[in-house]
Amino acid sequence: MKALVARLDSFGDVLLAGPAVRAVATRARHTTLLCGPRGAPAARMLPGVDEVIVWDAPWVGLDPPAVDRGDVGRLVERVARRAPDVAVVLTSFHQSPLPTALLLRMAGAGRLAADCEDYPGSLLDVRHRRAPHRHEVLAALDVAAAAGFPLPEGDDGRLAVRRPPAPDALVGGAGYVVVHPGAAVPARRWGRERCAAAVRLLVRAGYRVVVTGGRGERGLTAAVAAGGALDLGGRTGPAELAGVLSRAAAVVVGNTGPAHLAAAVGTPVVSLFAPVVPAERWAPYGVPHVLLGDERAPCASSRARVCPVAGHPCLSGVSPEDVLAAVEKLTGRTPGLDPCLERTP
Repeated sequence: MKALVARLDSFGDVLLAGPAVRAVATRARHTTLLCGPRGAPAARMLPGVDEVIVWDAPWVGLDPPAVDRGDVGRLVERVARRAPDVAVVLTSFHQSPLPTALLLRMAGAGRLAADCEDYPGSLLDVRHRRAPHRHEVLAALDVAAAAGFPLPEGDDGRLAVRRPPAPDALVGGAGYVVVHPGAAVPARRWGRERCAAAVRLLVRAGYRVVVTGGRGERGLTAAVAAGGALDLGGRTGPAELAGVLSRAAAVVVGNTGPAHLAAAVGTPVVSLFAPVVPAERWAPYGVPHVLLGDERAPCASSRARVCPVAGHPCLSGVSPEDVLAAVEKLTGRTPGLDPCLERTP
């Protein structure tokens, strides 16, 4: 049996789909993952994926492309050549699977399954109803199980990626704290000055600190790392970042893709969580974590990309001292002491 799993949005979303992808792959002889450009690096890291098809859907993303008949037709032809016997469409709780299901049906995909509140007509063979308040990981596993792909015995259902490259050349030994100040969505950022203050406090407390970020965030990471941290801004691709996170004692990060990448390599997370999406669905999954931020702030569940409330109250109340206390809790360290923070990669 050939299977296709679709998850068309971001890097973190694709990581959260990983356990469901593994469940499908266990019972399929070939598993294709259909994803968007931002999710493609994560898709290539997931165990169980045999092939990745990348397509930029007009109904997904921060800057979606215009609808192009030729582009849609080419996608339909690509999927048709794979002739999947079953397709599982994974979406967030607020998204509709029906546009994707329509194209997969046009491509001749066999049995189609998805979470769907709207009437699907003939587009779905398995119309699953998402349980209330379900974490995104568990919701995806529920859809996969409804399609005939339960999580196999012995699989704990946690996030996972293929073994990343060793980060020794970048960071030396293990046991440092990673601070990742950036996020694609501005409403989910704690702020440059607060991140820099947290780095200074962590360094004064005796922690070795590494600051990470993408190529476009070098100015941000340089400013945040200036208090004595190692600046890796722009120096890590997704696989290298996974390696860096895998050797960390803890990661300080907003609700963004690297938080889920940290969970996928088993690293505890201090989550600076802006509640524009609910933590019950999007918190770091399967690892020890501390959530910081006001989950009852006026922006809660607004899905806002830019903070709609003056002063960013959901995160402005979080202090560098709160971050230090959370790191101490996750690492078991008392300031002024120097216990071994080594973690098994």
